[in-house]
Amino acid sequence: MKVKAIIFDLDGTLLNTLEDLAASTNYALKTNGFAERSIDEVRSFVGNGLGLLAHRALPQGKENPLYEKVLADLRSHYAEHSLVKTKPYDGIIKMLDFLKAKNITTAIVSNKPDAQVKSLAEIFFSKYMDNECCIGECAGVKRKPAPDTVLKVMKHLNLKKEECIYVGDSEVDIETAKNAGLKCISVSWGFKGREFLIEHKADTIIDKPEELLQLLEF
Repeated sequence: MKVKAIIFDLDGTLLNTLEDLAASTNYALKTNGFAERSIDEVRSFVGNGLGLLAHRALPQGKENPLYEKVLADLRSHYAEHSLVKTKPYDGIIKMLDFLKAKNITTAIVSNKPDAQVKSLAEIFFSKYMDNECCIGECAGVKRKPAPDTVLKVMKHLNLKKEECIYVGDSEVDIETAKNAGLKCISVSWGFKGREFLIEHKADTIIDKPEELLQLLEF
């Protein structure tokens, strides 16, 4: 397929953020007297932002009287500890180098807080993408799977739907791409895995970053 831009999810797609998210989740739970969660449990909770992560990790979720406190502790801890173990997945930088050499624009749309998305993008990917095209959860814009953030990036880039594809690791990303009218490529190296993606009707699944390049026309 021939495209001008690729819009990526962040967590579980470009960056392996799971251990830092789990550490902050367990800090918030333990601080408020709740049992900690395993790394696999946290893996199943992520993908819809920190609010739903706290809801899923906490007994009774949003109905718990301490939900807002747990969420606040999670947000503050993660804001200060988001770079302890977080790093790009193997092959990501090489893939981005190739896309840059081929003049394909790259961008990020995530349900992570916007400030953290921009901070992580600046730290790891400033060589490859405009920070203004790295968007997270922010006031007044519906989060994924609503298409709003994807459409915002496309408008900034002045590109049509047929000129872009969306790449992510979860069912949220599959639905986001569908809602935005974009082709979706799902990655199996992230938080959900190949079997989960098949169950959620992923159209195209790749197992390594270099496989993305094989699907593009240059």
